[in-house]
Amino acid sequence: MKTELQVDLSFEKILSIVKQLPRRQKVLLSRELEKELIDSKLTKLLKSFKANDLDDELLCKEIENVRQELYEGQGDQSHF
Repeated sequence: MKTELQVDLSFEKILSIVKQLPRRQKVLLSRELEKELIDSKLTKLLKSFKANDLDDELLCKEIENVRQELYEGQGDQSHF
């Protein structure tokens, strides 16, 4: 048997409850909130970055461009 409970709490009420927690539990809550934020940002980033949008030809061209820039940069440094 599963019981589901839904409670409407305002931010102010939640904040008041959190302020009553011992320091250690506040730290644990803070870590959990941080994990939640990181997870949601990562999920959003992964959704926006689609591997299907990249093909081998585009990747090869970009790799060559970066290699060329690095090669040219090394040539400039050898003159010093």
